[in-house]
Amino acid sequence: MRRLRGSVGVLAGATMCASLALAAQEQPIADYWQSASSTDKENYVRVPMPPGIQVVNTELDGPVFADANGKTLYIWPLTKLRNGDIGDRKDSGISSCTDEVQKVTSGLMSPYPGGLVLPNVEARKSCTQVWPPLIAPADAKPVGSGHNEWTTIKRADGKLQWSYGGYPLYTSDLDKKPGDVLGGTKIQRSGDGPAVRVPVGPPANVPPEFAGTDADPNRYGPLQTATGRLLTDHKGFSVYTWDGDEPNKSKCMRECLKDWAPVFAAVTAVPNGEWGIIERSPGIKQWTFRKKPLYTYVLDRSTRSLVGSDVPGWHNVYTQRAIAPPKDFTVQDSIAGQVLADAKGMTVYIYNCGDDARDQLACDHPDTEQAYRLAICGNSDPKLCQESFPYVPAAANAKSDSRLWSVMSIDPNTGRRATQGQAGASSVWAYRERPVYTCSLDRQPGDANCDSFGEFNGRRNGYRAFWLRDDFGNSAYSF
Repeated sequence: MRRLRGSVGVLAGATMCASLALAAQEQPIADYWQSASSTDKENYVRVPMPPGIQVVNTELDGPVFADANGKTLYIWPLTKLRNGDIGDRKDSGISSCTDEVQKVTSGLMSPYPGGLVLPNVEARKSCTQVWPPLIAPADAKPVGSGHNEWTTIKRADGKLQWSYGGYPLYTSDLDKKPGDVLGGTKIQRSGDGPAVRVPVGPPANVPPEFAGTDADPNRYGPLQTATGRLLTDHKGFSVYTWDGDEPNKSKCMRECLKDWAPVFAAVTAVPNGEWGIIERSPGIKQWTFRKKPLYTYVLDRSTRSLVGSDVPGWHNVYTQRAIAPPKDFTVQDSIAGQVLADAKGMTVYIYNCGDDARDQLACDHPDTEQAYRLAICGNSDPKLCQESFPYVPAAANAKSDSRLWSVMSIDPNTGRRATQGQAGASSVWAYRERPVYTCSLDRQPGDANCDSFGEFNGRRNGYRAFWLRDDFGNSAYSF
């Protein structure tokens, strides 16, 4: 993907860093996304489901479970924070999401003490208003088994709530249409971020060589990234295809095999849908995906790497990718990887926020509390916020082929949605219904000077660059 720079090993001092920054270049959008006309979708294992539950294939997160109305289902896994744990404990039979409206901080996330009054508390919703439990019929019976078992728990009001894999299930008040996944993402939580909700779906239909272990079935296999579902082997190493191969025929021999290792299939393995098998030599089988032979890169030194795609003709494999963003966006080389940028090449930033109440409600959406963002970007001065982190503007009639991107009308003085026809409203681009920004500290394309700006490296209340590739960390695979 990074054709201009190739694979960079170790940055040798500030001089080299500066020269790489100056080398920032616009990169092809097609390296990361698929076209709107593509039919590639991740296949999944057909597991038993209760009546009324369905599977919806979403653009970014792949197949997810949904209720009878098509609303995505989420879990809230127990998460270790700085000063304690919060969320739902697996197999406990208890939901931590209640009808009580939280009014003060818990003190779990931050060095600040608990008991501080939350902003705009009189308008705050309860956890169950934001995350309605998936209620089961009074006579509901368990369905399925093992990791894929559906059971019920009894809530405090006596109603039964569906649980999957030991975790209670919820919908999100942000999701309006089937395929919306606005309440959370499968991208891994990292660092000191809040305890987030995660969309849940059936297992990916992949051979054992690309799946997780019984102890951790979702760790590997397709990995959620900022642009799609990256295929890895069972050890977490990236899988690649080569343009030099023919359909269902490997041309990688001799010298080629010094750097590229075929992903071998067991003697007893059989083809399954998009997964095929070729015979390299008598008794030696190799996996193919969508008729393309699969390999790992011998020189990959870390899991989930994109380094092999720097070699001309070689590509990372995705079970599905998101649709390309609008034409107002570009991809820029940075000193640590690649970032999404606006039409002028300036790095795009996403705002992250989770409050410190016991229900850990998000505050990163324009329909949620904006006091946190205004405090971090402008000391509660909206004008200073607009100067420090200006919105990425959009034409009012701009369109996007990707449902992840939309145009929103925002009141810049409050950060909330503007009313129809409101004077002074700004038309801005939004990703997953969250406005995106640039930063005044960036001077040239490829700069990412405001990455990790805010509390806890921008994960709790702050800004992070929209990383597409991070060769020295995990920013493209976590938030």
